[in-house]
Amino acid sequence: MPLPDSYQRVSFEDLGLIRYKEAWDLQESLLRVNVDMKLAAGKHTLPGEIPTRHTLLFCEHPHVYTLGKSGDLSHVLINEEQRAALGIEYYHINRGGDITYHGPGQLVGYPVFDLEKLRTDIGWYLRTLEEAIICLLADYGIAGGRISGATGVWVGVGSDNPRKICAMGVRCSRWVTMHGFAFNVNTDLDYFGHIVPCGISDKGVTSLRQELGHEVEMTEVKTRLKAHLAELFEYQYT
Repeated sequence: MPLPDSYQRVSFEDLGLIRYKEAWDLQESLLRVNVDMKLAAGKHTLPGEIPTRHTLLFCEHPHVYTLGKSGDLSHVLINEEQRAALGIEYYHINRGGDITYHGPGQLVGYPVFDLEKLRTDIGWYLRTLEEAIICLLADYGIAGGRISGATGVWVGVGSDNPRKICAMGVRCSRWVTMHGFAFNVNTDLDYFGHIVPCGISDKGVTSLRQELGHEVEMTEVKTRLKAHLAELFEYQYT
């Protein structure tokens, strides 16, 4: 069914397995193009008149730890030599949040959206990303939820064993977003054992595979999540 003409258009690209720095540089480039358009247009131009472009990137990364701008380096529990021996890269980056892990089997999403064309509210933006993951989990019969003060999506909320299945951290410049979410699909959870994930020491992490007891087809997960994001943010893919 065709979507309303009022829906935003989003360009989608699946980058596959890509090194973290390469994907980071691509996001920075996309963000800069949009920000430069806004600066050139001037403050009296309406957001809808500026040809900024929404982009959604999906990818997986080789093993890497990333620390947010306000994160605590002590939450990395192994030293540089140990990381190198395990083949894990490390970057201190410009998103919010603390330390997290990216690796094969984890679906990473980087929306580069102009929120002035959607809604100028970072809280709403994060809650909508979370809701897309919660809807995705429901497709697999898993109850996902939120924990107050802990951005991301959890399973086992309200139990004595809450487990994070999706971490989130974003940056926003002139209402243009970058960075995003990391959803554990078939992720090797052992790599979280070398850090304090998101700086939270009293809660665990999990994956879709861990919760279901079997590996999940990544292509299916991507297709379902793309649809949930489009519905919740009210956009269509170009």
